[in-house]
Amino acid sequence: MAGSTKDSKENLHVVILPYLAFGHMIPFLHLSTSLANSGIRVSFISSPKNIQRLPSPPHHLSHLIQMVQLPLPHVDGLPLGVEASTDVTTMDQSHLKIAYDLWKQPFKHFIEHDTPDWIIHDSTPYWIADIASEFNIPHILFSVYSASVYSFFGPPEYLADPTKYWTSPERLSSSPEWITFPSSVAFPSYEAPYVLAGFFGTNGSGVRDSVRVATSLRSCKAVAIRSCKEYEGQYLDLLEKLFRKPVIPIGLLPPAVPEKRECGGGAGGEEWEATFRWLDEQKPKSVVFAGFGSECKLSKEQLAEIAHGLEHSGLPFIWTLRKPMWAVDDNDALPLGFKARTESKGKVCMGWAPQMEILAHQSIGGSLFHSGWGSIVETLQFGHTLVILPLIMDQSLNASLLVERGLAVEVERAKDGSFERENIARALRKAMVDEEGESVRVRAREMRKIFGDLNLQQDYIDGFVHYLKKGR
Repeated sequence: MAGSTKDSKENLHVVILPYLAFGHMIPFLHLSTSLANSGIRVSFISSPKNIQRLPSPPHHLSHLIQMVQLPLPHVDGLPLGVEASTDVTTMDQSHLKIAYDLWKQPFKHFIEHDTPDWIIHDSTPYWIADIASEFNIPHILFSVYSASVYSFFGPPEYLADPTKYWTSPERLSSSPEWITFPSSVAFPSYEAPYVLAGFFGTNGSGVRDSVRVATSLRSCKAVAIRSCKEYEGQYLDLLEKLFRKPVIPIGLLPPAVPEKRECGGGAGGEEWEATFRWLDEQKPKSVVFAGFGSECKLSKEQLAEIAHGLEHSGLPFIWTLRKPMWAVDDNDALPLGFKARTESKGKVCMGWAPQMEILAHQSIGGSLFHSGWGSIVETLQFGHTLVILPLIMDQSLNASLLVERGLAVEVERAKDGSFERENIARALRKAMVDEEGESVRVRAREMRKIFGDLNLQQDYIDGFVHYLKKGR
């Protein structure tokens, strides 16, 4: 039964190993909490700095969740103190993967001294296959991406050897032959060459990303997907055929909204209290929440177009923004005079933000974001309207499915992928206030019945826990 605990001798012990990206670590941490709630002992592995930056496990589960710090090995070219993908440029990601691969020995040492019943891991540590085989430990690949994304890339043999199918950018910009039902999931033509080179091509780590995924898929006992049948049942069914092993939807892992508002301490806390007072004064469902996460490295030109797009829309907004690497300071990140011109209409919040509390506020009605899967879950659990501007990785695939299902308004772009402020403003107004966007608003509100149904999501976790216990 969910929430119950047993004697520690009877508890399953699961080791959790995400990649060093917050878009991966956070859902792995949500999964850890859900498993601990079901009485499973969890060892969550990450580096010291990342564990300091991650939320602490709930106090009542502290006896079941062990946050294990494994120092990240030094690698030439990786700046000292860098332990997550958000801290490095796109060009330096390979150095981070090299350091991550050097974790194989420390991780193996940990497994030797505290042998778990299961290892649940990301797709990046392809070397889990060797360790799991040596110690005869069953392991599960946990995907933080949607089922439609994994379905698009096909069976493991096509990932291991791209020449079997992924031979050109054109292949990536149309639905692949194994998706036999109607589907618009594909990359736009301007992005396809970069995906072909980045995912299937060689990189500085010495192991292609597609090979990492293929190796993990081939060796694992099952694949757990952060998804549910109510949203993408056809894709989940297809994955079992493509992978030829169990594919287990574990629910959407919607983040919990803290019962008490978290505003931080000191001056920052006072600033957030003022921001929430401003939100309290706005009309219900009238404010746009804008945020592009920690992984998207916006250029100065892109950030300026987003800023002007928010301004030109005329809508009230709250924008959470992390200082870009190219900016000298917080003020340098924004166009000249932007904050002064919009101070009565919008709020720009630099650095940390209590995102779940913002999204839960009654004045928020829509979200402008990159269409990452985690952000889709967070937004639709409140039934907010989606305005999407995909930028990297899986985001374009997510976006194409959302638009196909009438769940989002996508910002129109030029053939080269660039976007302009006028199109951002137009998309925002369509999604939030224009009559032609009413069907999108209705569909988003309907999705709350799935994405915000905590009982439904718990049923999926219960099913996964049953699989783990049966498999022991």
